Amino acid sequence: MPALTPDLLLCAYASGLFPMANDREDPTIHWIDPKRRGVLPLHRFHQSRSLRKTIRRGVFEVRVDRAFAQVIEACAEVRPERPRTWLNDELIALYCALHRRGYAHSVEAWADGRLAGGVYGVSLGAAFFGESMFTRARDASKVALAALVERLSAGGYRLLDTQFVTDHLRRFGAIEIARERYRRELQRALATSAVFYSDAGAVVSGTPWMPSIGAIGSAQSITQMS
Repeated sequence: MPALTPDLLLCAYASGLFPMANDREDPTIHWIDPKRRGVLPLHRFHQSRSLRKTIRRGVFEVRVDRAFAQVIEACAEVRPERPRTWLNDELIALYCALHRRGYAHSVEAWADGRLAGGVYGVSLGAAFFGESMFTRARDASKVALAALVERLSAGGYRLLDTQFVTDHLRRFGAIEIARERYRRELQRALATSAVFYSDAGAVVSGTPWMPSIGAIGSAQSITQMS
């Protein structure tokens, strides 16, 4: 079976799929294509009063693309409330490779020189695929998410994919849409360029190709999740 490559991973995202492993030690990667897809409309992002207060107070320093590997490793950590992770070593290495190529980014919340929370995802055209977030201090991941939305809005992004909708994401305005509608919105977003504002400078987010789902079929079996 051919190895999964960064290019193949981008192909999957552009086809509407995303990968998941069963846990850190399991090498098997499944392709997920939910019937109902989670998205967070940028124009309706909701910040609670307490979150706005935390941001105004400057409790956390927001940095972008300063510690991508640290963020993804923190997202993969096993915790009492989450005894398993969907990130295995192969996926972590692939996302780090995408980051080096400018296709994956992290937004981080720092406190007293320490990484307190963050979010990372994949960028293609005007679509941003939010992958995972973590927190080690109250509101740290929320501040990172708010900073991400601010940058995506400023950069002309049209789609923030959250994959699924949790109660936590619903508080920020995340909604579920049908697979067919998601694919239409994805194709429109992929046909448009955007700009991701990193601490190292503006990164133009384009789409080098428009693949079909068949492009990844030879690499892994596709698992559809209802």
